[in-house]
Amino acid sequence: MTAFKKKKSGVPDRWLDYDAVGQRIPATRFIAFKVPLKPSLNCRVLACDAFGPWDLLDALESQEQQLGLIIDLTFTTRYYQLADVPAACSHLKIPIEGQRVPSDAAILSFKRAVRRFLRDNADNDKLMGVHCTHGLNRTGYLLCRYLIDVDGMEPRRAKKIEKKNLEILCDENSKFTPKNSQT
Repeated sequence: MTAFKKKKSGVPDRWLDYDAVGQRIPATRFIAFKVPLKPSLNCRVLACDAFGPWDLLDALESQEQQLGLIIDLTFTTRYYQLADVPAACSHLKIPIEGQRVPSDAAILSFKRAVRRFLRDNADNDKLMGVHCTHGLNRTGYLLCRYLIDVDGMEPRRAKKIEKKNLEILCDENSKFTPKNSQT
């Protein structure tokens, strides 16, 4: 496995520009969110902007959803530790560098994890939460790949779902404008 990239310590760039949690993708068990932060990073933002693993569970509970698995696609371990994840959730780390297309091995790991989770949780409706740093690029790519490659969804429809996720997670008050976004 490739070593994780060493970066500055602190809140990720543009992290505050995004809402914490998206909405369940219709007809799936997926939900996307930005990376939750450990307490030592959350103390660097306003209390109203703090978002950690327990806040994630609270947000999902308010949507009447329950989380069963967190799939972490960040290429670092600095944002939170496995010990920060509530015991009620399983956790899987698939490290993928930002600004890169995920490798075939990472895509296969993701697909296998999703299939295993769905098989093991066929008797409940728990969600799989997927995140990268902002819950957009790596997350959106792997969700689309799964929906297209495994579920047989038309690529155009999968892209529409990814665009909807982008709109949900982008804070309406931010100055961020997604690249290549077309209405």
